[in-house]
Amino acid sequence: MKTTLLALSLLLSLLAGYPNPAVAAEPPKLNGQWGGPLKVPGGKLKLIITIVPLANGTYYAALDAPQQRISRMPAEVTLKGSDITISIEQAGSRFVGKVKNDGAVFQGTWTQPGLSAPLTLSRLEAPKPPTVAAKARLTPPYREEDVTFYNKVADIRLAGTLTTPAGPGPFPAVVLLSDSGPQNRDVEQQDYRMFGSLADYLTRRGIAVLRFDDRGVGKSQGNNFAATTADLVSDAQAALILLRTRQLIDQRYIGLLGHGEGANVALLAAAEPETAAAPAFVVSLAGYGVPGREVVQHQQLEIMRLIGSNPAQVKAALAMHKEMISIIRQTPNDNQARGKVAATLRFNSTDLDPHMARARAVQLTSPWSRYFLDFNPTRSLPEVKCPVLLLAGSADLQVNASQNMGPLRKGLKNASVNSTRLAGVNHWFQPQMKDWPVVNGEQQPVFSPRTLETIREWIFDNTERPRANPTTGGAGSNSANLFKGLRKSVKSSQASR
Repeated sequence: MKTTLLALSLLLSLLAGYPNPAVAAEPPKLNGQWGGPLKVPGGKLKLIITIVPLANGTYYAALDAPQQRISRMPAEVTLKGSDITISIEQAGSRFVGKVKNDGAVFQGTWTQPGLSAPLTLSRLEAPKPPTVAAKARLTPPYREEDVTFYNKVADIRLAGTLTTPAGPGPFPAVVLLSDSGPQNRDVEQQDYRMFGSLADYLTRRGIAVLRFDDRGVGKSQGNNFAATTADLVSDAQAALILLRTRQLIDQRYIGLLGHGEGANVALLAAAEPETAAAPAFVVSLAGYGVPGREVVQHQQLEIMRLIGSNPAQVKAALAMHKEMISIIRQTPNDNQARGKVAATLRFNSTDLDPHMARARAVQLTSPWSRYFLDFNPTRSLPEVKCPVLLLAGSADLQVNASQNMGPLRKGLKNASVNSTRLAGVNHWFQPQMKDWPVVNGEQQPVFSPRTLETIREWIFDNTERPRANPTTGGAGSNSANLFKGLRKSVKSSQASR
């Protein structure tokens, strides 16, 4: 929504979301989730590691620690025979151990600032398939189709899912744009489908939704690791062009909804209002309002606070962070920069494997990384003329609401802007765990209901005609009375909370 001191230095969730392109060429052998309790002073913490093999022979990995509200924190996996290393950069943590029982168990040692402890991670069972009753209950009352569309700027074909409300239309529509790192069209993590849930909610209520696999993910072509934030604008524009070819879509009301980096992609697209693919509106979920290097530094401080680092560790990590940033920004030649970065990494962590240091240096000097560190999200905002909804969560550890929403509002001086800071909502727009529903005796993560209602109501406020009845998901009437009734219903539900 990423050597213990080394890890805290620079690569936080945004950078670590990109699996290392330089890691070994062995075919992937690991795929799934592993979990286990970590003994810490005063109790235990449950850790969950998700590992997904990628087509280029590398891995995408992430850490979850529910008790600390850490969700999908990016990690790096190195596998050599039965030896496994899992580095969690932004938590300053590392697991080193052995793969046993054909991958059923990882056994080794977990280290983080101030702690070194044995840890056994066991493979978790895959989610059970839904029952027949559940399948019937989940049958959507709307049209759903797989689509492909061509991005002629990047010369790639992207694949996704278009959901369109039942009824004759035409309907307002929105394209969903994901956060950094390789994401499929549903943006899945464990039992949570962020974009799948969002698309279902909006489509049932009269808004068509297009969501698609990121470059190089699922059925989409392209290289996810080489694309910068600016490069991804053409993906959003290609998606908008596809929607303009559909008869059931109201051509006046086709917008973009982005999460994290995707929000900034949407705003960059909106800053080109004269193009045929300009959005009619933008919804920003946890968009960045300050340069990337400032976002990274804030994330580092938040994570160190969570894991209980002492002042000396924080000071040392921040000093190394600034040193690494300076090297990358002041050394434009990639080979020279990588040599300096690798040397700095090994100097600060003498037990770091030279190959891993070099691989990390390649990642930190990638086109995406270089662009992100210098990216100023507010530079093009005065060019945005369409309505914008800014949403952020007060519990977001990756994109701090206080740090980022103010600069966005100020920069959008020529647009109609609504902004809301959502209490208790995290980076993935989940409410507090106490508000999660219980399914089969276990709490299940959900998209914040208040956020869903806010998005739906705002989109309707920025279209001229009513769409669907929010309780049935059927086609909307064009009568003013129905529209007033819908608005009254939404406001009544908000007042009752």
